[in-house]
Amino acid sequence: MAHKAGFVNIVGKPNVGKSTLINELVGEKVAITTPKAQTTRHRILGLVNHDDYQIVLSDTPGIIDDPKYPMQNAMMDFVKEAWEDADVLLYLVEFGQKMESITPYLTRLKELSIPYFLVVNKIDKAEQEKLLAYMQEISNHIPQENIFPISALNKFNTKYLLEKIIELLPEHPAYYDKENYTDKTERFLVAEIIREKIFENFKQEIPYSVEVVVTTFKDADLMLRIGAEIYVNRKSQKGILIGKEGRALTRIGTEARRDLMNHYGKKVHLDLYVKVKEGWRESDRDLSRFGYKG
Repeated sequence: MAHKAGFVNIVGKPNVGKSTLINELVGEKVAITTPKAQTTRHRILGLVNHDDYQIVLSDTPGIIDDPKYPMQNAMMDFVKEAWEDADVLLYLVEFGQKMESITPYLTRLKELSIPYFLVVNKIDKAEQEKLLAYMQEISNHIPQENIFPISALNKFNTKYLLEKIIELLPEHPAYYDKENYTDKTERFLVAEIIREKIFENFKQEIPYSVEVVVTTFKDADLMLRIGAEIYVNRKSQKGILIGKEGRALTRIGTEARRDLMNHYGKKVHLDLYVKVKEGWRESDRDLSRFGYKG
């Protein structure tokens, strides 16, 4: 049997469940997930490996129709690339998403020269009749056989989706070492876990104003020692992030360390430092340093 491999790119609006889906298909936590929009900022690859195939899944930031500043423009560049370099494209919507918001993308799907699926996620929230009516409305724009209902969170229909993807993969050698499950470094994954805790613990502008850089990553037999810098966009945000008597920062560190210990199966010593980098979201130099631009 010939080996198959290909790039399967997942695109869609914020909060439709792209990161949850890629984590479920890979079977590892490749991308962080929170209820807040724009949690994912980078293009992250997750690898599904088998003797006969390798699926290279690409998670992307949620589509922003009107980017407000250069960082969001850079995020949308990742999305643009995903539309252009896929072997198979998954356009993810959530049940009940307004048709007027997705209709332009349905038109774009029909123009693709590659296989695609319109994946309706979060169907666990839907009554059967309403779900069928919603899918029927979508089928007025694209063929019924291209519409795929799932619940990524509850793992409903995801195995069947995986089987359909495998059928569509081209014959090709593996693109990445099959011992890996992502293209990202350990430092990137650690930084994302810290950023996830910031998203979970803060409201309003704080989560969207921070960037995390892991400065040290020393893996000893019994303990992992990590140092990370959290950059904020304005001086006033530093005090909020640290909190009274450092309690807020301590909480972030405690929660991140717990997840890291579960992931690595060993003790973790984590040092966090908050620094001010004013206007980093608008600076080409800073955006390049933080991996948003090549």
